[in-house]
Amino acid sequence: MTKRIIPASELIINSDGSVFHLHLLPEQLTDRVILVGDPARVNMVAEFFDTKTFEVSSREFHTIGGTYKGKPIMCLSHGIGPDNIDIVINELDALANVDFKTREVRDEKRSLTLVRIGTSGALQPELSLGTPVIAEKAIGFDGVLNYYAGRNDVADLDFEHALCKHTDWNPLWAKPYVVDADPELVRRIGGDDMVRGNTISAVGFYGPQGRELRLPLANPDLNRRIEAFEHNGRKITNYEMESAPLQGLGKLMGHKAMTVCSIIANRFNTVANPNYKSGIRDLVATVLDRI
Repeated sequence: MTKRIIPASELIINSDGSVFHLHLLPEQLTDRVILVGDPARVNMVAEFFDTKTFEVSSREFHTIGGTYKGKPIMCLSHGIGPDNIDIVINELDALANVDFKTREVRDEKRSLTLVRIGTSGALQPELSLGTPVIAEKAIGFDGVLNYYAGRNDVADLDFEHALCKHTDWNPLWAKPYVVDADPELVRRIGGDDMVRGNTISAVGFYGPQGRELRLPLANPDLNRRIEAFEHNGRKITNYEMESAPLQGLGKLMGHKAMTVCSIIANRFNTVANPNYKSGIRDLVATVLDRI
């Protein structure tokens, strides 16, 4: 069987042998990866590391690698939005599963453990500020996964159909997709002290999450319909912007992926906490101990 060779135009490799956007070398990749949005938050996560072996920055992608309690680990920032996740997960997978010298896809696939730690806005009144919520189901409003073959094989199609029907989904928007987090990772990271949620990944922060500043919304009652939605006893718990493409692409590529977010705003109760960083630090410590 002929091995697939990826052309230079499809996978750009920098002159130093690093992958195009992340500027990481294959030998720097660890099996455990913590993902955060803010490049500055990488420094905070790395403060917990026992050792630091490398640091790379390129655009919004900041990475520090090292060890934590004897385990090789790295923390990488992905910036804001689902389009950045498409870049990050594809390039991490290339580092793991493509020979950069020959451009051949490896026969034996390497599986990564990818845990995103983020912030989120709650959509249900009982979720208080500071609550850690796992995206046990991630609901993509971004459309990223719809560009990949096999999308339906990893998605909860019944959930998608019920949500579109309940919300009278606008045909101008991308079709939602719903993907479960890796169940073993949810059990291990979640323990008994995190909420199992159903998390929307929006394609933007303002209009796409129902925030109205100067521009009126095309569907001003969307959030009300989302808050009232229930499928097989599951309500939608919170909004963020990256969990669905992470979990969807991770599942298609054979990686373990999940997201856990600290609630820093409650959209239903119209309250927010801009001073949330100490809570994030505690969440980071918990995830590092369990990953």
